[in-house]
Amino acid sequence: MSITLRKIIFWPHLVSGVIAGLVIAVMSLTGAAIAFESEIVGWADSEARRVQVPAPDAPRLSVDELLARVKAARPKAQPSGVTVYPEPDSAVLVLTGRAEGVYVNPYTGEVREQGAKGWRSFFHVMEEWHRWLGAQGDNRPVGKAITGVANTAFLFLAISGLYLWWPRKWTLRAMRPTLWFRRGLKGKARDFNWHNTIGFWALPVLIVLTTTGMVISYKWASDLVFKLTGSEPPAAQGPAAAPAVKVPTPPEGAKPIGLEPLFAEARRQVPAWETITVRLGGGQRPNAPQGPQGQAPAPQAQGPQALTFAIREQGAWPLFAAAQVSMDPFTGQVLRRETFADYNLGRKARSWMRFLHTGEALGWFGQLLAAIASLGGVLLVWTGFALSWRRFFPRRRPSATAVEPEPAPAQSETAA
Repeated sequence: MSITLRKIIFWPHLVSGVIAGLVIAVMSLTGAAIAFESEIVGWADSEARRVQVPAPDAPRLSVDELLARVKAARPKAQPSGVTVYPEPDSAVLVLTGRAEGVYVNPYTGEVREQGAKGWRSFFHVMEEWHRWLGAQGDNRPVGKAITGVANTAFLFLAISGLYLWWPRKWTLRAMRPTLWFRRGLKGKARDFNWHNTIGFWALPVLIVLTTTGMVISYKWASDLVFKLTGSEPPAAQGPAAAPAVKVPTPPEGAKPIGLEPLFAEARRQVPAWETITVRLGGGQRPNAPQGPQGQAPAPQAQGPQALTFAIREQGAWPLFAAAQVSMDPFTGQVLRRETFADYNLGRKARSWMRFLHTGEALGWFGQLLAAIASLGGVLLVWTGFALSWRRFFPRRRPSATAVEPEPAPAQSETAA
């Protein structure tokens, strides 16, 4: 029996799919489940976030007063961030942990719990399985290692699957069985048709999802993005945060001026603001600067630390971009203003990859593509397992006339 390149590619494709298939199916299913997490939680949380405006010109409590109300209502809570919204009937979000928080009525100071608890719990479980296969505590590095390897295997399956799909003859008759779903097929012929059709149409998105997944999983892959763009890789994995902002030494006995004037300055910096968020530490020293969403915190320096406000602008591009405005907490002076345009090429590319992985870089359309392709990944695993089972454990037929026809010789069967 002659050995061809197609057979050399086919068997690693099959074996990789069988070994990593179950983990790939879990990651694909959970990835589809969390594709619209922010939109669903926002919708389910809309009632909890909405407040009654007493009057069009009703005065609002200061951000500092709102924090004091939270500390009084939740003595054990440690506020770690504040997000304000431009709508008059929107409450202020005060974070009390990495993902927990409360809403505060900006007119009355009433503290209320976030809504959508069921949805939040669901998405939390989905994210744990997507990232760590549900592992907890010290077992999470093991879970992360397994999902990283499975993601790499999925990338190999996508690329090798393209080669195995590639027609020997570019004719409609040769390509038809693998370009669209065919009616009336059963068993092996149906699984072969579904496997190739789903793989073909989902391939571009799956390659993007798995490639960006590798960049997120492995520091060497993240560093490679920076090196290929001629940028210096950061010490920590992820998009490089800007260096810590040095604050001029305040006079002896000086105290921070509070958050309210700093928020006022942040509004002036970006008049068409959509949200303004400031991190207050959350386990780090108060006033420690934070990197943008999806980035590691900026390195901490000694002495007073600037407060960095992440300001999302209406109609900004990229959709995930936010201006980072760092201010002196003692004077309110703007010490640095950084936008996406100020990033080096490596930081821009790495930020794009972070949000291409979830589809958020292209808005709801990108998220929909990511969700559909992820569901396609589940079906690829199912049909791949079915094809593999039939290959290794063929069913015996009572007569030769009952044997189902093999796929057209112009195609090659894939199995993962």
